[in-house]
Amino acid sequence: MEFKLTNKDPHSKARAGEIITDHGKIQTPIFMPVGTAATVKGVHQRELAEDIKAQIILGNTYHLYLRPGLETLKLAGGLHKFNGWDKPILTDSGGYQVYSLTEVRKIKEEGVTFKSHIDGSKHLFTPENVMDIQRVIGADIIMAFDECTPYPCDYHYARRSIDMTHRWLKRCINRFDETVPHYNYSQTLFPIVQGSVYKDLRIKSAEFIAAQNREGNAIGGLSVGEPAEEMYAMTEVVCNILPVEKPRYLMGVGTPINLLENIALGIDMFDCVMPTRNGRNGMLFTRNGIINIKNEKWKNDFSAIDAESDLFSDLHYSKAYLRHLIHSKEILGAQIASLHNLHFYLWLVNEAREKIISGEFYDWKNKMVKVLGIKL
Repeated sequence: MEFKLTNKDPHSKARAGEIITDHGKIQTPIFMPVGTAATVKGVHQRELAEDIKAQIILGNTYHLYLRPGLETLKLAGGLHKFNGWDKPILTDSGGYQVYSLTEVRKIKEEGVTFKSHIDGSKHLFTPENVMDIQRVIGADIIMAFDECTPYPCDYHYARRSIDMTHRWLKRCINRFDETVPHYNYSQTLFPIVQGSVYKDLRIKSAEFIAAQNREGNAIGGLSVGEPAEEMYAMTEVVCNILPVEKPRYLMGVGTPINLLENIALGIDMFDCVMPTRNGRNGMLFTRNGIINIKNEKWKNDFSAIDAESDLFSDLHYSKAYLRHLIHSKEILGAQIASLHNLHFYLWLVNEAREKIISGEFYDWKNKMVKVLGIKL
């Protein structure tokens, strides 16, 4: 993997760049649609590539390990062949999913034992076998195994947690470097900065991660319930330490406003389930604010879902029609809303990129954050 920085905003730390992988190029800043179980819910791969113009999607190690399972993925030739997506893929390590299984997992130095949410069977994730699993899945970018601490989190717990995460990281690196890809393309390992909302722990973790000198770095453990101001403060601290010449990935973030504010702090890559999950529940993101399409006010509104978007210009979907579909629990409603939100997110980061290149990002960002949270 290569990363080329091409432009910097003169009034913030926002950057535009390009990540080059064996499955194609990714222009940054970028938003990555989440395809947890080998699919972005309700969206065809053709729609992702052609309509939404996604350049990279995510898969989830925990879910793919349990179902369809490693044997199937290996026989298919990896996740790209299995789901028919020929552009880059990133897999998370399963650390966040295991963290969320608080009632059915135990964390020890060796790794994490947990029970499957599918059938209750017991499993063990270690730094070593998580590298092996992600080798089989075959993503272009794979994540180190870490512990994602909750919010709020006791300082002493957070400190012990990052120390263990750093020990796990060394084991991940050793396993990754002593193994080779299963398929005929390269893979890249990203370490993850942790430390909850404690500045000294974030500094310690960022310095440790930067010292590993991998091709890219990630920031985890944010967007887990902390106030947005805390997220931005921790992101700024970490971005001041992580090397400028390598891509920075802020995991699990976030709202459109979160994306713009974190781009201004120097983040290059984002992912979040919000566009699809919120879309399925009737929340639409637009460049003029947020629409709750379930509201009565849209019942007889036959205007376009988003007049400024070209996504459905030839299909004439109206707000009234989408409201009807969502209320009726028709699958098409969830599909339309998901497509709309993903299209908006990709438009937003592409527009941010264009503004960085033209030197207009800072003023444009400040103007956009004032309207993106408005409830229409």
